[in-house]
Amino acid sequence: MIAIHIIGWGVIIGFPLLFTQGRQSIDWVGYARYSLVPLGFMVVFYANYFSLIERLLFRHKTLAFILTNAVLICAVVLLWHMWFEFFRVVVEGEMPPPQGPGPRMPMAGFILRDVLLLGLTAALSVAIRVTGNWYRAETERRQAEQARTQAELQNLKNQLNPHFLFNTLNNIYALIAISPERAQEAVLQLSGLMRHVLYDKNQDEVPLEQELAFMRSYIDLMSLRLPAMVELQVALPAEAEAKGLKVAPLLFITLVENAFKHGVSADAPSFVHIELERDASWVKCRIENSYFPKQDNDRSGSGIGLENLRRRLGLLYPGRYTLSTGRTGGRYVAEMTVNCRNV
Repeated sequence: MIAIHIIGWGVIIGFPLLFTQGRQSIDWVGYARYSLVPLGFMVVFYANYFSLIERLLFRHKTLAFILTNAVLICAVVLLWHMWFEFFRVVVEGEMPPPQGPGPRMPMAGFILRDVLLLGLTAALSVAIRVTGNWYRAETERRQAEQARTQAELQNLKNQLNPHFLFNTLNNIYALIAISPERAQEAVLQLSGLMRHVLYDKNQDEVPLEQELAFMRSYIDLMSLRLPAMVELQVALPAEAEAKGLKVAPLLFITLVENAFKHGVSADAPSFVHIELERDASWVKCRIENSYFPKQDNDRSGSGIGLENLRRRLGLLYPGRYTLSTGRTGGRYVAEMTVNCRNV
């Protein structure tokens, strides 16, 4: 910005020198007479830029701003013409012009021209200052919005960890009564899952194959306590097929958790079908399960998982995701599609 000011005023100050080409020498007397012109423009411009706009215009004192500029412009115009008269009469020795009515009209025209030019200078100062303030305010707004987004995402991540742990520990607790040995194995698997949750959740994105490995481990953990009447079908891309995309960590686990939580019954046939597909940039996760809603006294999580998932998707993938969940008869379907970033 400073360089732009220097270049702009340098061009204005050096403008008369452009007309000295082909001459043997520069008319320094004429240049000295001209030197007060850019100085007057600078006074009007910076008086507005550094003081009047901030103290008057931005404080809604529009009339005071206009009157102050009118006084300032008239003072500069008067100083200019006194300066020109001094050079014409004293330095160059010309006689004063006759005082008849004829010469006054051109003088009035010169004065009107100078007032308009200085008025445009003041307007230019206002335009530059207002535009600069708008860009500054817009930058601060975006930074504040980004800070709020990051804070909200961090808050959602902090909620995700205990929510995931809460559901998993409930499953292990139920498994203890069925098979203590399998419960011990589940605790070991849980330690590996928690390592992913604790460390990878703080990253903005992880490779898709890493997230799928986490999903497989979680599904294996959940399948340890499944009754024989539960049909579990899992179709996930192989590691080689998943390479090339990055996703937000723990993006799909909420849907998987809900499928096991609400889709499994200990005394009735039930099913959980988990399928994930990918193309060049899109990942589609579809989960179907039988629907056994929890009783009012067993609403662990209280739906916070899906609510957090929707908020995360809105913050991380605005306009680049779809999420639909709903019940059709005794079947619950959740489908999520996300446009991911290529590695």
